Parts: sequence; structure tokens; C-alpha cells
Amino acid sequence: MVVVGGATRLTESGLSIVKWKPVTGVVPPLSGAQWQAAFDGYKKIPQYEALNAGMSLSDFKTIFWWEWSHRLLGRVIGFVYLLPFLYFLWRGAISAELRRRLWVIFGLGALQGGVGWWMVASGLSQRIEVSQYRLATHLVLALLIYAAIVWTMRRLSERESVGAALRLRITGFVLVAVTFVQLYFGALMAGLRAGRVYNTWPDIDGTFIPAAARLWFNTPWWRNLFENTLTVQFEHRMTAYLLFALAIVHAIDAVRSRADAAAIRGALWLAAVITLQATLGIFTLLNQAPIELALPHQAVAIAVLTLAVMQAERLAGRQQHAASAELAVPLEQAG
Repeated sequence: MVVVGGATRLTESGLSIVKWKPVTGVVPPLSGAQWQAAFDGYKKIPQYEALNAGMSLSDFKTIFWWEWSHRLLGRVIGFVYLLPFLYFLWRGAISAELRRRLWVIFGLGALQGGVGWWMVASGLSQRIEVSQYRLATHLVLALLIYAAIVWTMRRLSERESVGAALRLRITGFVLVAVTFVQLYFGALMAGLRAGRVYNTWPDIDGTFIPAAARLWFNTPWWRNLFENTLTVQFEHRMTAYLLFALAIVHAIDAVRSRADAAAIRGALWLAAVITLQATLGIFTLLNQAPIELALPHQAVAIAVLTLAVMQAERLAGRQQHAASAELAVPLEQAG
């Protein structure tokens, strides 16, 4: 879902459907007249005149299918999640604690649909693209839902917690937090197309640390953190360096402290994938963020988040926690 959303953004397809129809929108245009009506609706928004004036109906269909697929996948995820959940509730097979957690995840998923339209609406009248603030909110909420699912999945597994020093546990959770911050800055990069400027490394704008006058020329000063392409790219780079350093320190600490074998493997895998992601990010930047590099960069970012959440949960210090402790009763005995 997140990768398709990234492709929708990179192909400038996100504004091709100008109406939100949660139910009837599942059916795409089926006749020539319906396709023309959808195309005419797109022609009324500023993006058409600024970026796609004179495009053919065939070209419009290409961007339409990206956005339609993204929305359809969102609906499918909702059903795939809700229907089995209701079945297990009906069978009485879920504990009260797990039930609350799963309802929260479903609620966040429903909210995500509204946030998605809130994002799209920002680009339909006075802008030629969606607000980078809303785009970043949409992505971070999606990743928060994903992280909650990964955490819950691991909590249902039948295994014992690993032994780890408090310092290792803290750095595990800090890695998750910094990963989320980095993903937020990555969304701002996408929203501002900041990956298509300052395409040198390790220098940026001719130096490793740009001049303050270039980083902070907007007023009030905080707007630079979200709207100045140089500042956004600089903070994205610096956070990447911080994340890489933390991952290496965490891995070395896991090995030197002789932590549990699972904790060591998790730390080493996380450091390796973050290294891969940093390398891929550099190549994406040097080549001005082409879709064939930008999409893998986003996909590997999700892999980093997955490994970070799994490592943090692994080090959480819980007692033996079997799936049966989460489930109210074995399913075959329920009902």
C-alpha cells in the first residue's frame, strides 16, 4: 500500500480523481462518456493547466489507474482486516487486551482514509500539488498503523523475551523514533520535490553544512524546517547520518555486551539494511530521484522500520508470552 502510494506520488497521479466516493468509487469509469466526464473533472483543477495541459485521454487513464488502484487497495485492506476480526470476535477467541488494540488499529485505518482525502483536497483548488504537510501526515499515519501491526504480530508469537541490558533496550526504541522522524522528513522531501535539487554528495549547496542565511531565510524561522527545500534536504541527510551511527553503535553494543543471539542478529540485520538504505538514498539523490530508484528507496525504508520495530519489541523485556495468553480460548473450543 505504501509503495503504491509512493508510485502514485512520483507519477503525479494523486489528483487524477477529484471526488471522494468511499462506496461507489470502487467502480472505475466503464464507458467512453464516463471516462470523458472523469477527464473533464481533472481539467478543472490547477494541476492540469500547470503540468498536463493538452494531455490525451489515454495519458489521463494512466495516472487515473494509479490513483484508483491506490484507493482500491485501501478498501481491500479494510475488508481483509475487518471481516476476520469480526469473525474472531463472534467466536469469542480474542482477549480483552488484544481486542482493544485491534480496534485502535482499525480506527486508525478508518482515519487514514479521511486523512488521504484531506491530503488530496489540498491540491484541488489553489495548488498544483498536495500540501507537503498533509502528505507527510498521511505517510506517517500509514507507517504508524503498519508498525502497530508488526508489533502486535510479534506479541502473538510463542517465544520468550530476550535478555538485554537497559542501555540496549533504550537504543532499540530510540532507533524506532529516529526512523519515524527520518520517514517524516522523507515525505517532506517528496512533497517539495527536494530530491531533484542539490544533487551532490557529500556536499550540499557547495558545502557540507550550508550557510545559515540559506537555511533560515523564511520567516517565521520554523517554516524553513518544512518549506525550504535546502533545509528539508539538509535535515533529511543529517538524520540519515544519525540513524546510521545509532544503528552501528547499537550493533556493536549488542555484540560486546553478549546479548541474546536473537538480539545480536536483529541489531546486525538492522545496521546492514540501514547501510543499504543510506547507499540507495545517495544514488537516488545523485540521479535526481528517478522513479526506478525512488521507489526502491521507499520500499527499503519500510524494511528498516520493520526491523527496527521487531528489534524494539524483541528487547522490550516481557516475560514468556505465548499466543494463548492473547487469545481468550483456542478457536476450536470457542462457540
